[in-house]
Amino acid sequence: MKAIKANVALFLFVVVMSAVVISTTNGEQPHASEENANAEETAGSLEEQINALLKNERLDGAVTGISVRKADTGEEIYSHDGNIQLHPASNMKLLTAAAALETLGPNYQFSTEVLTDGVVKGKVLQGNLYLKGKGDPTLLKEDLDQLASALKEQGISKIKGNLIGDDTWYDDVRLSLDLNWSDEPYYTGAQVSALTLSPNEDYDAGTVIVEVTPNKNGDQAKVKLTPHTDYVNIINKTEMVQAGQSKNISIEREHGSNNIIIEGQMPADGSISRSWASVWEPTGYALDVFKQSLEENGISLIGNSEVTYGATPEDATLLTSKDSMPLHELLVPFMKLSNNGHAEVLVKEMGRVVHKEGSWEKGLEVIEDVAISLGVDESHILLRDGSGMSHKNYIPASDLTQLLYAVQDREWYTHLEHSLPVAGASERLVGGTLRNRLKGEPTEGNVIAKTGSLTSVSTLSGYVTTQEGEKFIFSILNNNFLEGSVNGIQDEIVTTLAEYQFD
Repeated sequence: MKAIKANVALFLFVVVMSAVVISTTNGEQPHASEENANAEETAGSLEEQINALLKNERLDGAVTGISVRKADTGEEIYSHDGNIQLHPASNMKLLTAAAALETLGPNYQFSTEVLTDGVVKGKVLQGNLYLKGKGDPTLLKEDLDQLASALKEQGISKIKGNLIGDDTWYDDVRLSLDLNWSDEPYYTGAQVSALTLSPNEDYDAGTVIVEVTPNKNGDQAKVKLTPHTDYVNIINKTEMVQAGQSKNISIEREHGSNNIIIEGQMPADGSISRSWASVWEPTGYALDVFKQSLEENGISLIGNSEVTYGATPEDATLLTSKDSMPLHELLVPFMKLSNNGHAEVLVKEMGRVVHKEGSWEKGLEVIEDVAISLGVDESHILLRDGSGMSHKNYIPASDLTQLLYAVQDREWYTHLEHSLPVAGASERLVGGTLRNRLKGEPTEGNVIAKTGSLTSVSTLSGYVTTQEGEKFIFSILNNNFLEGSVNGIQDEIVTTLAEYQFD
C-alpha cells in the first residue's frame, strides 16, 4: 500500500512540474493564437466600457453608429453599427473641407472685381461700372469702402452709366435642395450668391446683424442694422415697457421678402437683443452697400443711371479688385464656428474650378470623388449639400474614421487639424463649438473634433490621444433620438477613449 501511495505521489509531482514548465515556456514565448486572444481581450474591455454607456435610456429607440481606429495604422478597434448609413449633420463639413484643401489648395483665394465697359474722361466714368463677385464669403463693408476709395484715387467722382452687380460666377440657385423652409430666414440657412456680403468677422455671408435696444424717448425699441442698408425693410412692432418687466423680443425675416419683423416688449432697463437675419437675394444687398461706399467716397451716379444686375462683358477693363484671405485661414471660422454658408460656397467654388459650373450638383461631384480617393466607399454615401443641413446626407461612422485616417498623409493635413474645435479651449476661435465641452483632464486641449447638430441628430468625429500616448480616431453618429441632448453620452465615450489603457 505504501508503495502504491508513493507511486501516486511521484506521478502527481511529475504532472504538476510539467504544467509549470509548459506555463513558463508559453509565458516567455507566446504563440500567435495567444497574441490574438490577448488583443481580443483588450478590445473586449474597450467594447464593454462603450457598450455600457450606450445603454443610456436617452438612446432608447435611437440609432448610434460608432467607429474607433488607431491613428497610426487605421485599424478599426471598435465598431457599433459602424457601417450603417446615418445623417452626419455638420460632420459633413469634414468632407467639404478635405475636398476644398485637396482641390483648391490651402492658399486659394476668392476675388471681387470692379470693372467698366467705358472710359474715364476727366472725373467722369462714361460707361457702366460692374461689381463682379467670385464667391468671396468674407467680403465686408470696409472692403467695399477700399474698392470705392481706389476708384476715387483714379480720379473718378461721377459715373454716367449703370451700377451693375454680376453674380454669374455661380448659378442662380440660392438654396440647397433640402434646406428646410423654417431655416431659410436665419443665418444658418442664408442664401448663396457669388456676390455677397458679411456683416462682421464671423463671416456669415448674406446676413445683416439686427440689434434691438431700449428707447428712452419713444414707444418702440431702437433698431440698428450692421451694416446699414436700405435693402431690407424693418417692420418695428415692439413696445417699450417699464423697467423690471420681462423682455420678449423676436426678430425674423418674412419668407420671400426682405421685411424683417421685430415684435415683443422691451423694458426700459432691458439688455440688447441681437440676431443675424439672412437677406433675400444677397446680390442686391452687396450692391446696395457698395453704392453707399461710392457715395461716402464722393462718387455719384448721374444722368439716367440705374442699379441693376447683369454679366460683365469679356472685354471689360479691370479698375480694382480685392482678394480674400487664403483658404487655410478661412477654414478656422468655417470649421470652428461651423459656418454653413462657407460650406456651400466651397461646394459651388469647387464645381466652378473643376467642372466650369458653380452649382451644387457639380461641386458635390468633386466632394464625392475626393472622398472616394480617401477610402470612403461610394456605395455607402449620399451627399446633398456641403454643410450637413440636409436630412438626406448619409455616411457611416466607419467611413468617416477612414477619411480622417487617410487625410493624415496629405500635405495640407495640418491645416485641417488646426481648423477643428479644441475641447475646453475658452477662446472662441480655438475651442469653437467644443469650448464648453470636455473640460478638465484628460480631454481638455486633447480632443479635437467636429461637432454636428440637427433635429434628432448629434454627431462628433475627430481625434483623441490616450494617457499612454496612443492616438485614436473616432466618429459618433447619434440619430433619431427624440428628446434632450446626447452630448453628455458622446463626451463620456470620448473620455473613455482618453482614459483607456492597453493591458
